[in-house]
Amino acid sequence: MGIAIKDDRMAISLKDEVIVFQNSRELATFYPNKQNTYDSLWLPRTTYYTGLVDLHDIDFGDDGIYAINTSFSCICKIDGEFNFTPVWKPPFINEIIPGDLCHLNGMVVLNGKPKYVTALGTTNTPQGWKENIVHGGVLMDVEKNEIVLNGLSMPHSPKIYNNELYLLMSASGEFIKVNLETKSYQTLKKFEGFCRGLSFYKDFAFIGFSKLRKNSSTFAKLSFSDKANFSGIKIIHMPTNAEVGEIIYETSVDEIYEVIVLENMIRPNILNTIDDVHKLSLATPSTTYWAKKEEQE
Repeated sequence: MGIAIKDDRMAISLKDEVIVFQNSRELATFYPNKQNTYDSLWLPRTTYYTGLVDLHDIDFGDDGIYAINTSFSCICKIDGEFNFTPVWKPPFINEIIPGDLCHLNGMVVLNGKPKYVTALGTTNTPQGWKENIVHGGVLMDVEKNEIVLNGLSMPHSPKIYNNELYLLMSASGEFIKVNLETKSYQTLKKFEGFCRGLSFYKDFAFIGFSKLRKNSSTFAKLSFSDKANFSGIKIIHMPTNAEVGEIIYETSVDEIYEVIVLENMIRPNILNTIDDVHKLSLATPSTTYWAKKEEQE
């Protein structure tokens, strides 16, 4: 689900855990399976066992890792002391209980603290947000504890770019810019597709698109045509608002939740915790080393 990058650290929120990776350019050079190929190698360093709490957006704050806990309708901290520690809930949520009451999903961390969040509804009952899924979404200011925008079409992926706030409305295929002073928004681009996952790099926006789930009562309420059923990334030139490129996944990817640009990397690689090859990598503050398989036996 969510992906966060800060310097050479990456955090990914998964089904029932959060894994923190560290990038090593030195270990990348001598990666035993393919030497002198990758310019970066992300290696697992810490795993937090969160349990089945349906984490969505995640980010590094000044005092730890913050994540959207969709099942419990709150922002939480992930630190390993508990499965999660709640730090904020929307004002319309009475208590922090499981049930996905409003489908909290997106989060902006600003100046080291959560600042803006998106949700698909303002309901306080389990799965209640599904009753008005197309027009019940909201953007909230965490610090002020208030709703900035309402009536949004499945808002996702709020991001700050050039000190301004942008987000995606997945159900209507809109890429919007928010005016925080007037509590309004401007549609920059309208797509024929389910957009979710937003990242900026220099003058470009990278927007993710997902295939529509078959036999889904939620997706059946959306008014997209058949040509909207694709998975990929579209690239928008921000100064001209022109679509300048795209990546389409024909078979390998059905849905995209988050898009992150890895800056100054041409060919990165990432190792998971399932394949034991990551256990052969050793790093200290002063050196790196790849062990040989026989050295572990």
